[in-house]
Amino acid sequence: MNITIINDCRDESTKGRQLTRISSLIEGPVSFVGVSSDLEAAGNLVDVLDAYAGTPGLVLVNVAPRNGKAKQWKNETPFGYFWHKETLVVSSVDGLTLSLVKKLGITDSIQVMDIPTVVRQLVTEEALTSSIADQIISTQFRSYEFLPRIGVYLLRHKKVVSEKLDIQSIPDAPAAVWWVDNFGNCKTTLLESQEVQESSLVKIPCFERLKDVPDTTRAFIIGSSGFGDTRVREIVVQGGNASLELELSSGQKI
Repeated sequence: MNITIINDCRDESTKGRQLTRISSLIEGPVSFVGVSSDLEAAGNLVDVLDAYAGTPGLVLVNVAPRNGKAKQWKNETPFGYFWHKETLVVSSVDGLTLSLVKKLGITDSIQVMDIPTVVRQLVTEEALTSSIADQIISTQFRSYEFLPRIGVYLLRHKKVVSEKLDIQSIPDAPAAVWWVDNFGNCKTTLLESQEVQESSLVKIPCFERLKDVPDTTRAFIIGSSGFGDTRVREIVVQGGNASLELELSSGQKI
């Protein structure tokens, strides 16, 4: 079983604890993608699902606002889950984390969980002890206490008490940069050439591949990121750094 964690708690200490916890619960290689925002999580989640290609796997995502509107939740944003073929995704629901899953039509709904309700179910089924249940309900580190445990439970039992949320309730992904790679290429949420033509970014040409872009030219290309037959547009400078030259960064609208 392959496991992927996408999380904004990404310093070495919290990363190490998350990796160790999931490894103690289920066997299999674990990869970790550290992100700084829910939009970065959105793009990386789509890329990870593309890589799994529907094979058996578990993706655990916890990236969501913790201040402002997020305070409406009793214990931060709730988690939900969905399956893409044999790949299970358990993710925070608030913010833009699932916005590209929505845009690309990967699922039509999410099963949203109430943590205390789910924990009581697992205690009743003797899948959790009462002491661990108390820890989960009161924890500030849900990526460590709740997410790995519920992910493994769902792999084994397929479902848990939850409410169906239509994917249309998830916010739309803005036209924006969601990732800047180590070359300075900027991955965007734009899928089609028409979107590029209508964007407010300074007019730059579009090319299919990076190799087709003339030296020093700024351009949109069809990048490697995306899902299935659909790739996202990247902003590049041939031989240069698009992020620096165009002053673009992750999260910036275009």
